[in-house]
Amino acid sequence: MGQQVRLRTSKGIILLELKPNEAPGAVASFVTLISQHFYDNLYFHRVVPNFVAQGGDPRGDGNGSAPYNLRSEFGDLHYEEGSMGLASAGKDTESCQFFITHTPTPHLDGRYPIFAQVVGGMDVVHKLEIGDQILGIELVK
Repeated sequence: MGQQVRLRTSKGIILLELKPNEAPGAVASFVTLISQHFYDNLYFHRVVPNFVAQGGDPRGDGNGSAPYNLRSEFGDLHYEEGSMGLASAGKDTESCQFFITHTPTPHLDGRYPIFAQVVGGMDVVHKLEIGDQILGIELVK
């Protein structure tokens, strides 16, 4: 089992397993942002039922980012229920916004890097609504 992170939300806890072999840059950036408490008290600004819950935007409106962009990393992973991907506005524009899929979404494969997978708390993901808060994210020791 790989490195896990605990995503604490106003609806409950989501446990994620990181995918550093498939998306090393995305995982490294996410872990760095976690260590800086970047995500603490941010919100889920976009929730589309039976599709995704998206958060991690410092502006809260879908247009915010970290002070840098990442290189797109597309591995052999496929979007399943609970896949965590990086939002982007095109190639090499990924930053801090992430989304978690509610169902398999094969049309996202190869378009958005997958860097983690929900391994606990999928029921919490399904309960998320726009405006629910990210209380904090921490590495599981």
